[in-house]
Amino acid sequence: MMALALVAGLAIGYVSGSLAWGLWIPRVARGIDVRTLGSGNLGATNVYRTLGPPLGITVLLLDVAKGAVPVWLVPALPVAAAFPGGAEWCRLAVGSAAVLGHVFTMFAGFKGGKGVATAGGVLLALAPLPCLVCVLVFVATVAITRFISVGSMLSATAFPVTLAFTPGGARTPTFVFGVLLALLVIARHQDNIRRLLRGEERRFSLKGGSA
Repeated sequence: MMALALVAGLAIGYVSGSLAWGLWIPRVARGIDVRTLGSGNLGATNVYRTLGPPLGITVLLLDVAKGAVPVWLVPALPVAAAFPGGAEWCRLAVGSAAVLGHVFTMFAGFKGGKGVATAGGVLLALAPLPCLVCVLVFVATVAITRFISVGSMLSATAFPVTLAFTPGGARTPTFVFGVLLALLVIARHQDNIRRLLRGEERRFSLKGGSA
């Protein structure tokens, strides 16, 4: 029963994370495959830059939701009662599967986005207050530097750092998850880091496109 619960939880998280809104929304709204535009990435940033704020924000919200919703809902399902380690491990496993589903979506040849928005949704469901700190770090960093990539990496790092300064936070499985998630986000931004070092990274504009 525990094995079945584990497989079911991971499957739900992965399928939710795999929902390729960055591919589907532009295709339905404009008849465009966003993988042929800009960076070729399925994330909300590329949609925003190449097709404008309305579609970009829509994809962003849906990508956040596909991380948050399974983490909120699955622990309340009967399958969670038999999940190895209990409710917290169930949430962490489902959240991890959702992020991996976004990065390696089965609906787009296992090539998805960088996982930032979906990871944000997972963190929102796991720990709302540390997630709020992440949002503030992201907004402040982008406002100052105008680099989405820098904001994404710093905000992901802010989650485990914030937990480390809360009572007992550094001794929880959620803290370990936060560290691993931050490392994954940074690893997914290697191309951005190289462009930053070369001075070639595109800056963010509220109107879409690059500045």
